[in-house]
Amino acid sequence: MLPSLVQRITQFLIPQQTYTTTRFHHLYSTLSIYDNIPKKLKKFERKPLVTSINELKRRGRQRRKERQNVKEIILQSPENGLLVQKLIPVAKQVYAARSEVLSSVSRLVNFIAIYSCSICGDVHVGDPPHKIKTCNVRGSLSSKEHSWVKGGIEHVLPLVESFHLYDRIGRAVSHNEMLLVDRIPAIVELCIQAGVDIPEYPTRRRTFPVYCVAGRIIDFEKRFPKDIYLEKDIEEYGFPYKKKRSDQDTNSMEMHCDDIQAVAVRGMKAWKKMCTGASKLMEKYAVQTCGYCPEVQVGPKGHKVRNCQAYKHQMRDGQHEWQEATINDFVPPVYVYHIRDQQPGKPLVNELKRYYGMLPAVVELFSQAGAPVEKIYGHTMRDVVVPDMDEEKWVV
Repeated sequence: MLPSLVQRITQFLIPQQTYTTTRFHHLYSTLSIYDNIPKKLKKFERKPLVTSINELKRRGRQRRKERQNVKEIILQSPENGLLVQKLIPVAKQVYAARSEVLSSVSRLVNFIAIYSCSICGDVHVGDPPHKIKTCNVRGSLSSKEHSWVKGGIEHVLPLVESFHLYDRIGRAVSHNEMLLVDRIPAIVELCIQAGVDIPEYPTRRRTFPVYCVAGRIIDFEKRFPKDIYLEKDIEEYGFPYKKKRSDQDTNSMEMHCDDIQAVAVRGMKAWKKMCTGASKLMEKYAVQTCGYCPEVQVGPKGHKVRNCQAYKHQMRDGQHEWQEATINDFVPPVYVYHIRDQQPGKPLVNELKRYYGMLPAVVELFSQAGAPVEKIYGHTMRDVVVPDMDEEKWVV
């Protein structure tokens, strides 16, 4: 009699407890790893290669073999100096989308607070800042809590600069020309090389392709355009300086809209268009990045400026270790913590940090302003029910 009574009581109690525990167990176990988030590399680690080292060696052997034969090597656009005509509209869209993203962010930062840690550089979007103890760098507090200060646009959209090249297939910028060549945003330089004409940054547009014979580039066109005179506007190094760098970029245009949600929706669409278009351009127009530092150079080869201060830069005499760049090197996303339906006035706590999702800071800014988040961030958002502090013990 007693065993059967215990069995009936057990059958009545277990399902409810099992539901409570498995609910959080399922939510955490299936989404325990942040997908598609770039790993934060250590100082001595190199960025992963886009193309395998064996493929790079094979291409190098093929190029050396072709140079031994004195014959013309057929080059396709843009390697031959000509533009890819079908990508010119894409470049113009990316340039316009970048201006709209910066305009939207510059307006939203007046309504949504942005914080940055003065020690480690972590970023948080929203008020108040989180209490998660992840500040673990030299000089941080013993409690590993962040020292928050007010941030701005530069913390949400970090600026990545590149040397502006007058001739993209010409020689690389040397170390002595470091101060003679302007540095502009890398995405603007990519748009210029892909077909966007900006008067402040002149560039060479060829009408006839260059020729490659035995590995040497032969150009039969004139070196400089007719409207630029050698004795007045060209230094002996070969880089034109006939321009005035404008302090006001085209991205500073004002967006006359009082609806913050509408501004966020437009900014989110522009962000997606900018990233998608930049990825398409990078498939044809090469972008180089240093394997150990954030330096980026738009063009088929990197520059020769010896300003690398990363791991073992002494052995390279300050030269960068160039490799193929990815979209994360070109437009670096700053990931911040994200939860759905955050209660105002209550910060994120350290005990529940494994239940919080992550989003790029600019996407989180648009999301808090009311813009819907794209499905491509579904794996990192982790939009689940975050347990309360007293419910954490039920999580398996």
